[in-house]
Amino acid sequence: MGVDPGLTRCGFAIVEMQPNRSGSSLHVEVKGTNSEQDLAVRILAIQRAAEELLEEYAPDVLAIERVFSSANAPTAIGTAQASGVVIAAAAARGIPVAWHTPSEVKAAVTDDGQADKDAVARMVQRILGLPGLPKPVDATDAYAVAICHGWRSGVGAAFNMTAGTRTHQGAQTALQKASAQRSGGLTAAQRAWQEAEKRAARR
Repeated sequence: MGVDPGLTRCGFAIVEMQPNRSGSSLHVEVKGTNSEQDLAVRILAIQRAAEELLEEYAPDVLAIERVFSSANAPTAIGTAQASGVVIAAAAARGIPVAWHTPSEVKAAVTDDGQADKDAVARMVQRILGLPGLPKPVDATDAYAVAICHGWRSGVGAAFNMTAGTRTHQGAQTALQKASAQRSGGLTAAQRAWQEAEKRAARR
């Protein structure tokens, strides 16, 4: 289950990932709250939305986007509040929680840690075989977080992407395999993901 946290709009996506790095969408929704409502009511609405999905789908893991900073303090605070209740809902059910930065997610999905929203949406559509581009952006980001974690080698484990696996672009060509061997067994996508993870660790 991938989550793009937010108090005004919180994206939730349930995906099923396969060993060959393909995937399918089981459910996606964006829970919105009204800024004119009492803060406690808004937070409760996000919590209940998360609880309903966790109960219905019982995901193996909840992956949530970690935001380091924001120029807009109220937005950052709202994101933290939404993240907190979603994480607590998962923990109460014994569901492991994993965090990924936006650059990690972009690198995993598009090979580029600086990719724009359109590029992420196109790759999410392709990876999950969706009939159209996912909308709104909160849904796209929730899908992307879920995909990113789905390509990890296990909950809480170090990312161990082997050269023998298929990428979201399909089976590796001989040229890709040779390139991966020269670079220590990692493809371009794998190196991009690890670079994003290293930058996050340094921060």
